[in-house]
Amino acid sequence: MKRTIVHLFGWLLALASAGPIARAVGQPARDASGFLPPVPVVAAESPQAAASADTTTVAARTTPGSYVLDDKRKLLPGDRVSFQILEDRTNAIPLLVAESSELDIPYIGRISVAGKTCKELASEVKMLLEQDYYYQATVIIGLDSLAKVLGKVYVWGPVRAQGPIDIPANETFTAGKAILRAGGFGDFANKKEVKVVRKTPTGNVTLKVNMVEVLEKGRTDQDIPLEPEDFVIVPQRAVNW
Repeated sequence: MKRTIVHLFGWLLALASAGPIARAVGQPARDASGFLPPVPVVAAESPQAAASADTTTVAARTTPGSYVLDDKRKLLPGDRVSFQILEDRTNAIPLLVAESSELDIPYIGRISVAGKTCKELASEVKMLLEQDYYYQATVIIGLDSLAKVLGKVYVWGPVRAQGPIDIPANETFTAGKAILRAGGFGDFANKKEVKVVRKTPTGNVTLKVNMVEVLEKGRTDQDIPLEPEDFVIVPQRAVNW
Protein backbone atom coordinates (compact mmCIF):
# COMPACT_ATOMS: atom_id res chain seq x y z
CA MET A 1 0.00 0.00 0.00
CA LYS A 2 2.76 2.43 0.93
CA ARG A 3 4.65 1.50 -2.28
CA THR A 4 1.57 2.36 -4.37
CA ILE A 5 1.17 5.74 -2.67
CA VAL A 6 4.85 6.54 -3.28
CA HIS A 7 4.54 5.70 -6.99
CA LEU A 8 1.38 7.82 -7.32
CA PHE A 9 3.03 10.76 -5.56
CA GLY A 10 6.06 10.51 -7.88
CA TRP A 11 3.83 10.48 -10.97
CA LEU A 12 1.97 13.61 -9.81
CA LEU A 13 5.28 15.36 -9.09
CA ALA A 14 6.57 14.56 -12.59
CA LEU A 15 3.33 15.82 -14.14
CA ALA A 16 3.55 19.11 -12.26
CA SER A 17 7.14 19.67 -13.40
CA ALA A 18 6.09 19.20 -17.05
CA GLY A 19 4.10 22.45 -17.03
CA PRO A 20 0.52 23.48 -16.52
CA ILE A 21 -0.72 21.11 -19.27
CA ALA A 22 1.12 17.97 -20.28
CA ARG A 23 1.93 17.65 -23.99
CA ALA A 24 2.14 14.51 -26.10
CA VAL A 25 5.31 13.39 -27.79
CA GLY A 26 5.99 15.48 -30.90
CA GLN A 27 3.28 18.08 -30.05
CA PRO A 28 4.42 21.73 -29.73
CA ALA A 29 4.29 23.34 -26.31
CA ARG A 30 1.09 25.18 -25.44
CA ASP A 31 1.13 28.75 -24.24
CA ALA A 32 0.21 29.89 -20.72
CA SER A 33 -3.51 29.92 -21.60
CA GLY A 34 -3.38 26.31 -22.74
CA PHE A 35 -3.69 26.92 -26.52
CA LEU A 36 -1.41 25.49 -29.17
CA PRO A 37 0.47 28.02 -31.35
CA PRO A 38 -0.80 28.52 -34.92
CA VAL A 39 0.39 25.92 -37.40
CA PRO A 40 2.86 27.49 -39.86
CA VAL A 41 2.26 27.18 -43.62
CA VAL A 42 4.62 24.60 -45.04
CA ALA A 43 6.22 25.39 -48.39
CA ALA A 44 6.27 22.86 -51.22
CA GLU A 45 8.79 20.16 -50.42
CA SER A 46 9.98 19.62 -53.98
CA PRO A 47 10.64 21.85 -57.02
CA GLN A 48 7.96 19.89 -58.91
CA ALA A 49 5.36 20.58 -56.23
CA ALA A 50 6.36 24.23 -56.08
CA ALA A 51 6.07 24.60 -59.84
CA SER A 52 2.65 22.95 -59.79
CA ALA A 53 1.41 25.26 -57.06
CA ASP A 54 2.75 28.32 -58.87
CA THR A 55 1.11 27.27 -62.15
CA THR A 56 -2.25 26.86 -60.42
CA THR A 57 -1.96 30.30 -58.86
CA VAL A 58 -1.07 31.96 -62.13
CA ALA A 59 -3.92 30.20 -63.93
CA ALA A 60 -6.43 31.29 -61.31
CA ARG A 61 -5.15 34.83 -61.42
CA THR A 62 -5.24 35.16 -65.20
CA THR A 63 -8.50 33.33 -65.94
CA PRO A 64 -10.74 36.44 -65.74
CA GLY A 65 -8.61 38.21 -68.33
CA SER A 66 -7.72 35.26 -70.49
CA TYR A 67 -9.41 36.62 -73.63
CA VAL A 68 -7.18 38.06 -76.32
CA LEU A 69 -8.23 41.59 -77.25
CA ASP A 70 -8.26 41.29 -81.04
CA ASP A 71 -7.10 44.50 -82.69
CA LYS A 72 -7.11 43.18 -86.28
CA ARG A 73 -10.50 41.81 -87.26
CA LYS A 74 -13.52 44.08 -87.42
CA LEU A 75 -16.65 42.77 -85.73
CA LEU A 76 -19.43 41.63 -88.05
CA PRO A 77 -23.10 40.65 -87.66
CA GLY A 78 -23.34 37.10 -86.35
CA ASP A 79 -20.06 37.22 -84.41
CA ARG A 80 -20.25 35.88 -80.86
CA VAL A 81 -18.24 37.61 -78.15
CA SER A 82 -17.75 37.33 -74.40
CA PHE A 83 -18.17 40.47 -72.29
CA GLN A 84 -16.80 40.91 -68.80
CA ILE A 85 -16.21 43.72 -66.31
CA LEU A 86 -13.51 42.47 -63.95
CA GLU A 87 -14.64 44.75 -61.13
CA ASP A 88 -18.00 42.94 -61.05
CA ARG A 89 -16.24 39.65 -60.23
CA THR A 90 -18.77 37.71 -62.29
CA ASN A 91 -18.42 35.30 -65.19
CA ALA A 92 -18.18 36.52 -68.77
CA ILE A 93 -21.49 37.13 -70.55
CA PRO A 94 -21.99 35.75 -74.11
CA LEU A 95 -23.25 38.36 -76.58
CA LEU A 96 -24.25 38.20 -80.26
CA VAL A 97 -23.66 40.99 -82.78
CA ALA A 98 -27.06 41.76 -84.31
CA GLU A 99 -27.84 42.11 -88.01
CA SER A 100 -27.74 45.88 -87.49
CA SER A 101 -24.08 45.58 -86.37
CA GLU A 102 -25.12 46.50 -82.83
CA LEU A 103 -24.23 44.87 -79.53
CA ASP A 104 -26.43 45.01 -76.42
CA ILE A 105 -23.96 46.00 -73.68
CA PRO A 106 -24.97 45.62 -70.00
CA TYR A 107 -25.65 48.99 -68.26
CA ILE A 108 -25.26 50.87 -71.55
CA GLY A 109 -27.68 49.32 -74.05
CA ARG A 110 -27.20 48.93 -77.80
CA ILE A 111 -24.15 50.49 -79.40
CA SER A 112 -22.81 50.14 -82.94
CA VAL A 113 -19.78 47.90 -83.44
CA ALA A 114 -19.49 48.48 -87.20
CA GLY A 115 -15.85 48.87 -88.21
CA LYS A 116 -14.54 48.22 -84.67
CA THR A 117 -12.27 45.51 -83.31
CA CYS A 118 -12.73 43.91 -79.89
CA LYS A 119 -9.94 46.10 -78.52
CA GLU A 120 -11.45 49.31 -79.88
CA LEU A 121 -14.90 48.37 -78.61
CA ALA A 122 -13.58 47.52 -75.13
CA SER A 123 -11.90 50.94 -74.94
CA GLU A 124 -15.12 52.70 -75.94
CA VAL A 125 -17.26 50.71 -73.49
CA LYS A 126 -14.77 51.40 -70.68
CA MET A 127 -15.10 55.14 -71.28
CA LEU A 128 -18.92 54.98 -71.31
CA LEU A 129 -19.07 52.91 -68.12
CA GLU A 130 -16.73 55.25 -66.27
CA GLN A 131 -18.89 58.24 -67.18
CA ASP A 132 -21.95 57.06 -65.25
CA TYR A 133 -21.45 53.72 -63.50
CA TYR A 134 -17.86 53.03 -62.39
CA TYR A 135 -14.92 54.94 -61.00
CA GLN A 136 -12.77 52.45 -62.89
CA ALA A 137 -13.88 49.66 -65.23
CA THR A 138 -11.66 46.94 -66.66
CA VAL A 139 -13.53 45.73 -69.74
CA ILE A 140 -12.69 42.46 -71.47
CA ILE A 141 -14.31 41.65 -74.83
CA GLY A 142 -13.19 38.38 -76.38
CA LEU A 143 -14.11 36.99 -79.79
CA ASP A 144 -15.61 33.52 -79.20
CA SER A 145 -16.71 32.54 -82.72
CA LEU A 146 -16.87 34.12 -86.16
CA ALA A 147 -20.05 34.69 -88.09
CA LYS A 148 -20.90 31.98 -90.60
CA VAL A 149 -22.03 34.64 -93.07
CA LEU A 150 -20.78 38.16 -93.65
CA GLY A 151 -24.08 39.60 -94.80
CA LYS A 152 -26.31 39.39 -97.85
CA VAL A 153 -26.25 40.33 -101.52
CA TYR A 154 -29.26 40.53 -103.79
CA VAL A 155 -29.50 38.98 -107.23
CA TRP A 156 -32.17 40.39 -109.52
CA GLY A 157 -33.22 39.67 -113.09
CA PRO A 158 -33.58 36.57 -115.27
CA VAL A 159 -31.95 33.97 -113.01
CA ARG A 160 -33.48 30.74 -111.67
CA ALA A 161 -34.02 32.01 -108.10
CA GLN A 162 -33.65 35.77 -107.65
CA GLY A 163 -33.50 37.30 -104.19
CA PRO A 164 -31.14 37.61 -101.18
CA ILE A 165 -28.09 35.33 -100.89
CA ASP A 166 -25.82 34.93 -97.88
CA ILE A 167 -22.12 35.79 -98.24
CA PRO A 168 -20.09 32.91 -96.74
CA ALA A 169 -17.52 34.05 -94.19
CA ASN A 170 -14.77 31.67 -95.32
CA GLU A 171 -14.43 32.54 -99.02
CA THR A 172 -14.21 35.38 -101.51
CA PHE A 173 -17.75 35.66 -102.80
CA THR A 174 -18.01 37.05 -106.32
CA ALA A 175 -20.76 38.09 -108.71
CA GLY A 176 -20.26 34.89 -110.68
CA LYS A 177 -20.66 32.75 -107.56
CA ALA A 178 -23.79 34.68 -106.59
CA ILE A 179 -25.37 33.95 -109.98
CA LEU A 180 -24.49 30.27 -109.70
CA ARG A 181 -25.94 30.23 -106.18
CA ALA A 182 -29.12 31.73 -107.64
CA GLY A 183 -29.43 28.75 -109.96
CA GLY A 184 -27.72 30.23 -113.01
CA PHE A 185 -29.04 32.39 -115.82
CA GLY A 186 -32.54 32.26 -117.20
CA ASP A 187 -33.28 31.87 -120.91
CA PHE A 188 -33.35 35.57 -121.71
CA ALA A 189 -30.45 36.82 -119.56
CA ASN A 190 -27.91 39.23 -121.01
CA LYS A 191 -24.78 37.55 -119.67
CA LYS A 192 -22.42 40.19 -121.08
CA GLU A 193 -23.88 43.18 -119.24
CA VAL A 194 -24.21 42.05 -115.63
CA LYS A 195 -24.07 44.96 -113.18
CA VAL A 196 -22.96 45.16 -109.55
CA VAL A 197 -24.48 48.16 -107.79
CA ARG A 198 -22.74 49.15 -104.57
CA LYS A 199 -23.79 51.79 -102.08
CA THR A 200 -20.96 54.06 -100.90
CA PRO A 201 -20.85 57.16 -98.67
CA THR A 202 -20.70 59.32 -101.78
CA GLY A 203 -23.48 57.52 -103.66
CA ASN A 204 -24.07 54.37 -105.68
CA VAL A 205 -21.30 52.91 -107.82
CA THR A 206 -22.08 50.60 -110.76
CA LEU A 207 -19.55 47.99 -111.91
CA LYS A 208 -20.00 45.90 -115.04
CA VAL A 209 -18.80 42.37 -115.70
CA ASN A 210 -19.04 40.09 -118.74
CA MET A 211 -20.16 36.74 -117.35
CA VAL A 212 -19.54 35.01 -120.67
CA GLU A 213 -15.82 35.66 -120.09
CA VAL A 214 -16.00 34.65 -116.42
CA LEU A 215 -18.26 31.62 -116.39
CA GLU A 216 -17.90 30.24 -119.89
CA LYS A 217 -14.26 31.09 -120.68
CA GLY A 218 -12.88 30.80 -117.15
CA ARG A 219 -11.59 34.37 -116.85
CA THR A 220 -12.18 34.47 -113.09
CA ASP A 221 -9.74 37.37 -112.78
CA GLN A 222 -12.44 39.56 -114.35
CA ASP A 223 -15.03 38.61 -111.74
CA ILE A 224 -16.03 41.14 -109.05
CA PRO A 225 -15.75 40.32 -105.31
CA LEU A 226 -18.97 41.29 -103.58
CA GLU A 227 -19.58 43.22 -100.38
CA PRO A 228 -22.60 43.08 -98.05
CA GLU A 229 -25.70 44.80 -99.49
CA ASP A 230 -24.43 44.70 -103.10
CA PHE A 231 -27.03 44.26 -105.84
CA VAL A 232 -26.20 41.94 -108.74
CA ILE A 233 -28.49 42.93 -111.59
CA VAL A 234 -28.82 40.71 -114.63
CA PRO A 235 -30.40 42.59 -117.55
CA GLN A 236 -32.69 40.97 -120.07
CA ARG A 237 -31.48 40.65 -123.63
CA ALA A 238 -33.54 41.64 -126.59
CA VAL A 239 -35.58 38.82 -128.04
CA ASN A 240 -34.80 38.03 -131.67
CA TRP A 241 -37.63 36.55 -133.65
